[in-house]
Amino acid sequence: MDDHVRLRPVTEDDLPFVERLRTDPELSGPFLWEGWFDPGRLRRRWDGDRMLGEETGNLLVAGGADRLGLVSYRRVSTTARTWCWSVGISLMPEARGRGAGTRAQRLLVEYLFAHTIAHRIQAETEVGNVAEQRALEKAGFTREGVMRGYSFVRGRYRDEVLYSVLRTDVELPEG
Repeated sequence: MDDHVRLRPVTEDDLPFVERLRTDPELSGPFLWEGWFDPGRLRRRWDGDRMLGEETGNLLVAGGADRLGLVSYRRVSTTARTWCWSVGISLMPEARGRGAGTRAQRLLVEYLFAHTIAHRIQAETEVGNVAEQRALEKAGFTREGVMRGYSFVRGRYRDEVLYSVLRTDVELPEG
């Protein structure tokens, strides 16, 4: 499956899929369900910047004509003058465990390093999300450590594992 995975901008026709992926507890899985939120939020985001803003963005993960999921990136300040990207992914249940997540995250890293000046890309995942940790490592990320009590999901604070990849770690494809 991973050879056919590609990233593309979200289209208006994708909005119902994105909304379902982000708001359905069955689809979001045990690590990403944060509760229901304003259903108009995604439409307003689309209307504002087509989900490709300067500070945050989303790209659709596609496999052929199929919508497999969504990758996201957001700018995180590291000092007064520097910043990095923090990335995430949400895949449909049928796309998980088949290499799509690894491939999509690798493509996102290549895209962000090719089109922005960022030197660092990081990802955070819950300590119990072993599949995502394996996907990040296969995509070229390095495990940096555990951040205690970092996120609040399902009624309690959760520990997260921090991963990163630096521009100097990646050889970008030609062209």
